Formats: sequence, structure tokens, C-alpha cells
Amino acid sequence: MRRLAAITLGLALLAGCASQAPSPDSPREKGDWADQKPRLEALDSWRLAGKLGLRTPNDAQSANLDWTQRSGHYRMLISGPFGAGRSVLEGGPDGVVLTTGEGRFEADTPEQLMEQQLGWSLPISALDNWVRGLPSPIVEYQLTRDALNFPQRLRQAGWVIDYRDWTRADGLWLPRRMVMSFADWRATLVVNEWHPDTPEGGNE
Repeated sequence: MRRLAAITLGLALLAGCASQAPSPDSPREKGDWADQKPRLEALDSWRLAGKLGLRTPNDAQSANLDWTQRSGHYRMLISGPFGAGRSVLEGGPDGVVLTTGEGRFEADTPEQLMEQQLGWSLPISALDNWVRGLPSPIVEYQLTRDALNFPQRLRQAGWVIDYRDWTRADGLWLPRRMVMSFADWRATLVVNEWHPDTPEGGNE
């Protein structure tokens, strides 16, 4: 059970399937992405909530995700994986802590924590960029854009990230549905609530 919960937690950071959030009042337009990109790149605080889904050759599971990010520190609450309750991943420059029903586990980086608990690692440090529709600045990538110049497919660190739907929150277009694939793994994130914080800490 501990290994199953840990696997779900690690991939839940990349995953999800859920009910749809309300559609924006106005559609995306060409030029929106370029106009908002500087603000997206500066965005380092938010809260999002959604559903997580993971499909492997042998199984399919889902869980709830509540992710709070504050200036380089994050807290990810994963609830309901395999009926095992909740797990919390908290991290920042000083290290990472994973708390589950089995105990408390620490590491210097999320990648080290996954290596210790799972025996392999994922580019967890890239996720705060991917969830904003941005590539990680530390790894080479290939990016395909749609007709409105928004990201459509990102290839990075062996992963393929498809941006399937967008929602508007606090004046920003943000990914609402992402499908991420690596070899035989397929993960989906559907965000039901996006609450980005402006640099001033308020709304536009």
C-alpha cells in the first residue's frame, strides 16, 4: 500500500481527470498569449484544485489535487489515491517533505524523494512551469503552437505535454486540461479552480 500511494503521489503531480470548470465568457484570441507571457513568467504564487488521473498498461487510478504555491515554496495535497486517505508533499529551497499515512519522509529535492520512495525519478521541478503553459528553463524542449499561438504540444525531458483546454482566471489564460505522456504512462490534469496571485498579491 505504501508503494502504491507513493506512485500515485509522484505521478499525481503530473496527472488528473475531472469534471469541467465553467467556460470563460470570451474566447481566446490571437495575441493573447504574447500579451500575457511576461506576467505568466513572473507568476510564482497560486492555488489550483482539480482531479488527477493516471493510466498505465496495468491500471488506471484517480485522486484529488490541491496545490498551493508561494514564491518557491509549494504544498501539494493528494487525497483519495487507492482509497488510502491523503498525502502531502511540501517543498522549497531547504528540501522536500512527504507525509503519508505511513510516516514522514525527507529529501533535498523532489527528484531525490521520488528516487528514495519509488526507485526512479521524474522532472518534478519542471511542473510549476508546465502547469502555467511554460517550458522549464533548465532543459531543452520543442514547442508546437496552435492557430492562436498558444502552446499546443511541449516535448521536454522525455515527456510529451498536450494542452487540450484553457480557462481564464484573474486576467490570465491558464491550462485547464493537460495530457502528459511518457513511454507507456499517460497522465491527465484537469483544473477545476485556478487562483493565480498577481505580483502585488491582488486581482487585476
